[in-house]
Amino acid sequence: MVDDTTLQSMVMDELVWVPNVDAAHIGVAAHDGVVTLTGIVSTFAEKFAAERAVRRVKGVRGIAEEIVVRPPSAHKRADEEIAERALKILAWDVEVPDQELQVKVEKGILTLTGIVANQFQKRKAEDDIRRLSGVTAIVNLIEVRASAIDAAHAGGLHQKIEDALRRSAELEAAHITVTVQGGKAILQGRVKSWWERGIAENAAWAAPGIMEVDDRIVVGG
Repeated sequence: MVDDTTLQSMVMDELVWVPNVDAAHIGVAAHDGVVTLTGIVSTFAEKFAAERAVRRVKGVRGIAEEIVVRPPSAHKRADEEIAERALKILAWDVEVPDQELQVKVEKGILTLTGIVANQFQKRKAEDDIRRLSGVTAIVNLIEVRASAIDAAHAGGLHQKIEDALRRSAELEAAHITVTVQGGKAILQGRVKSWWERGIAENAAWAAPGIMEVDDRIVVGG
């Protein structure tokens, strides 16, 4: 296990390495594999990029996210303007069913609601509006309603997910087991980083008919 001082240094180096993160404004502390991020950034996209960078660092077992988004006064946007721009961006994305989605903005906090067919569309909608200036946080309450699948199809999904894991060059799939129960995928095993855990979870969500992913993968070791 990486000691706290080394892990803190590794995380700080990774933040400096990421071009769209101003590491000078972010504080890093580490304790027993849990990294705490503090500080102030100007956009939600930068906050997300910082967290994403930390997840890539080997030895990180958890993240306490305490970064505050505070847009410069010159870049602040009224809630109405943010909502209008968010709706336009969703309408431009042919991969997102924008007519099924709703947007609410209150003091810079943008909430997404509605219904989509799969997790890809839910995450794509959030990705679309993440870079909007003036957004300080995103609450994604979009509901996934996939079609029901029978037992035979569930067995095929199990194999498809395992095949997807084996294809990934960034993941040691031999240590992960997959079980599918109806529309629920259960992942178990152990990986070396949160980044690998996220890759495995994304692969499960990508399978058609999956409505829930129970990620029991342990990070570390």
